[in-house]
Amino acid sequence: MTKHWVLIGLFALGAVQQTHAQANRLQSPDGRLVMTFSVNTSKPLSTQGSGQLQYSVTFKGKPIIDASAMGLALDDQLSLGENVTIADTKSSSGIDDYPLMFSKVSHVHDAYNVLSLTVREPGSNGHGRSLVVEARAYNSGIAFRYLLPAPPRGNTELRLRDEETEFRFSQDDTAWVLALPNYRSSYESEYVRYNLSALSNQGGVSSHFLIGMPTLLHQPGDAWISLMEADLEGNSSAYVTNPTGNWAGHMLRVKLSPRWDDPSFAVTGTLPHHSAWRVLGIADTPGELLESNLQTDLNPPSRVKDTNWIQPGKASWNWWVDNVNAKGESGNSQFTTETMKYYVDFAAKSGFPYFFLDAGWSGGDITKMNGKVDIPELVKYAATKHVKVWIWLYSTAVMEQMKEAFPLYEKWGVAGMKIDFVNRDDQEGIQFFYDVAREAAAHHLMVDFHGCHTPWGIMRTYPNVMSYEAVLGLENNKVGRRDSPVDRSVFAWTRALVGPLDYTAGAFDSQTEASFVARNASPQVMGTRAQQLALYVVYENPVPMVSDSPQNYEGEAAAAFQFLKDVPTTWDETRVLGGDVGEYSIVARRHGSEWYLGSTTNWTPRELKVPLKFLGNGNYTAEVYEDGADAATQPKHVNIRKASVASNSTLNLNLAPGGGAAIRFIPAK
Repeated sequence: MTKHWVLIGLFALGAVQQTHAQANRLQSPDGRLVMTFSVNTSKPLSTQGSGQLQYSVTFKGKPIIDASAMGLALDDQLSLGENVTIADTKSSSGIDDYPLMFSKVSHVHDAYNVLSLTVREPGSNGHGRSLVVEARAYNSGIAFRYLLPAPPRGNTELRLRDEETEFRFSQDDTAWVLALPNYRSSYESEYVRYNLSALSNQGGVSSHFLIGMPTLLHQPGDAWISLMEADLEGNSSAYVTNPTGNWAGHMLRVKLSPRWDDPSFAVTGTLPHHSAWRVLGIADTPGELLESNLQTDLNPPSRVKDTNWIQPGKASWNWWVDNVNAKGESGNSQFTTETMKYYVDFAAKSGFPYFFLDAGWSGGDITKMNGKVDIPELVKYAATKHVKVWIWLYSTAVMEQMKEAFPLYEKWGVAGMKIDFVNRDDQEGIQFFYDVAREAAAHHLMVDFHGCHTPWGIMRTYPNVMSYEAVLGLENNKVGRRDSPVDRSVFAWTRALVGPLDYTAGAFDSQTEASFVARNASPQVMGTRAQQLALYVVYENPVPMVSDSPQNYEGEAAAAFQFLKDVPTTWDETRVLGGDVGEYSIVARRHGSEWYLGSTTNWTPRELKVPLKFLGNGNYTAEVYEDGADAATQPKHVNIRKASVASNSTLNLNLAPGGGAAIRFIPAK
């Protein structure tokens, strides 16, 4: 009889443990992703059944993230998460269904499941500190954030030193990382391939890298993973580092960008408070990560009621070619109102809605002109040509003068602002993005951030934020060799993960790797002309610049330039058809009834066979702009042809070294 009751007791205990485990478990709608929360009661600080809060992730039954610590370092207290019990869990589900303006898709419909986990520290009479973890699981990834409630009584001040979130990857994953020198940068550097263990041990000694978002990882045979963040409002940006210092460490840990005024803390304020989302895209292929809308899903809906004035479109630009004058005289830089009208005329002739006026029109006071370019006169002239003007601004001046400057720009009729050299993503730096977006929207101004942090989805909340730089762009060809087809083949899979990138493509003086010369006047670019065309499809950007001098698109270049006049800048649908990180990419995007395809390669020539199943029903005319047969030595040569195709067709593409192909698919009448 005793044995019988013991067995019943053991079965009952097992049932309770299983119920608890299920309560702490979150899975994606398709069941492939599972996130599990627990406490590690073996930690030295554990008391009364409490322990270190941790989570783990599996994908299709295989471990992706092993048990990884979670917590917040608040003021000088014990880390909140280091000694807790799981007090309560709540489950729910939902669907993110919303229009997305000026992006890789026009409408999003993503189902998700939610687990809200409340943990508490042991305390007298049950009044220990508490923390809520909100986690979501989509079919394309998982995300979680911390919610700090206001105490029922007492101090509501928030003083957050750092976040203690870990990502203990189950293998020594391959990672493409953006290593940055410190917390004050423009995110303009190469994404370099390392194994995770190399990030903590270089040359056989303990070493560390400060890594900016996003990070792309590959767990061979199991999954591709993107590490990102979303909804940064009220917070500082997150970096990651491998803190293990040994050759066996396969982990990353969050490091929050410290405040400039007091580096002892990352975030200050009042409770309640929520952190930014930590986002893990997880998929079978890197292309699925690029197609995902996780970041915008996790940002608040639009706060701009009337968006009719926000319009995408291509722009001419004066800076890349050093203000070449209307006569096209190389090296004769003339920063004057009359010269800028030349670029307006070019935009009008090409059917572009914008001209981007770069630095030089004002001094430190951005409410005044320095006499070189008369903005109101230029705007009025442009209006007669059905062109609008964007203006360049220095971020520090904007921080000091936006309240005075933005109403003035609205009065002048300026369309938007390219705000440069932000170079900060601490709490106040992130707030600057939101302040600019809000004030700009109030005065019908669009924004293109340069010298800045990578995107995190703010464009859903403020759709007047059109684009970001945060990439090692075309401008580097003016001074060195850091931008090449190799870098572009990496950015297509890394920087592109988080949204628009203002790479400033369109250079037509294409050179081989051997013939390229870095120079400020009459700048050149490595790779083929066809690759420059393809970048307008491969990279997402609703307001891309057509960067070269107007005369460089004339004569023999005019035929290839036609693609830049035709290609849209926003998309209803995006499909990543193939490729390999750092090697090549094939991306197809739909705008209305037309499809466009862009393909690029590194310095390796390729023969690609591209099935056209994405086209759907009906026949299409494919206008193909591809590398000429001699493009390996004559990279300016573009072969232009037409072909009748359908969804059962296969397109053969021959990419030269540093080459590409750009294709427009027009439904047959």
